[in-house]
Amino acid sequence: MFTESFPGLSPTTNSTCAAFVDGENICLPNLKVPFYFAMRQNLVDGVPDTMLAIAAPVVAYWTMSLFFHCLDQCSWSWIAKYRIHESEEISSRNRATYSEVIGAVVFQHIIQTALGFYWLSQPPHISPSKCMMEMEAVGKTLVRLVRWAIGPEAGEYFLERQGAEMTYWLYWWGIPAAQVLFSLFVVDTWQYFLHRSMHASKFLYKHLHSVHHRLYVPYAFGALYNHPLEGFVLDSLGAILAETVANLSVRQTIFLFAFSTVKTVDDHCGYSLPFDPFQMFTGNNADYHDIHHQTIGIKSNFSQPFFIHWDIILGTRLTRKDIEERKRKVKTT
Repeated sequence: MFTESFPGLSPTTNSTCAAFVDGENICLPNLKVPFYFAMRQNLVDGVPDTMLAIAAPVVAYWTMSLFFHCLDQCSWSWIAKYRIHESEEISSRNRATYSEVIGAVVFQHIIQTALGFYWLSQPPHISPSKCMMEMEAVGKTLVRLVRWAIGPEAGEYFLERQGAEMTYWLYWWGIPAAQVLFSLFVVDTWQYFLHRSMHASKFLYKHLHSVHHRLYVPYAFGALYNHPLEGFVLDSLGAILAETVANLSVRQTIFLFAFSTVKTVDDHCGYSLPFDPFQMFTGNNADYHDIHHQTIGIKSNFSQPFFIHWDIILGTRLTRKDIEERKRKVKTT
């Protein structure tokens, strides 16, 4: 990812040199590894990171679903006020049984796992020397960009004071964060336009997407209750596309797969929880997606699973306030 070379700068690292740019050398301090990075080949001894990437979404799905299922079954009176629908509505309004839902999800996970074995490759060897070589490449790119942006003299002044620190930040924080955020954007874009097209096309809705909408009252286990072809194209291929386009490492892929799965389950959990972190950081939450599952909102709120920018930009956003205003207009006419 960072091995591109640039003419005029040698690929050597010498932490004893006098400046960040010393002639043809890029000089970096001794390697400092941030807290989140494990300098070993596998995060879990004996388990390849690729296996974790394949297993993470499956484990995350059933763990998160089990948590909300326990909330559904508990008799705590305080939790009832956070339910979007009464518990009885799940059996009275939904047109799919629990066994049908679980069977469909298990089948999708089998297909998803097989695709993961086919697609994901063994990650490159992890070592301090490899990290330093990649940081050098980041430093070279930084030098080129700074000199181009503000000129050689001002660039040298800036690089002398901030070059090493900025290289460290870009390599360990800036670039990885940008990659992950971009992958979230890719997932959102892929799912919004495919999801909307399945509602726009009577054929696609009837033969594919209507399966998911048998759940008028969403619940956690049903987050991935889809027609198998829809699940493969919308979820599995979408995740692989994001991983590829964003050029994620295997460990970033573990995060993407697990995070997107947990967020999807949370969006279908049936609870509007003020203390749920997944419902706090974005407007695309369980209540927002529940509107889409109701008759009044079936042509709205296509965004999933992270942000709602496409709904806002393309005019398909529908809020509880909008629904109340519609009802008031109907009463006055």
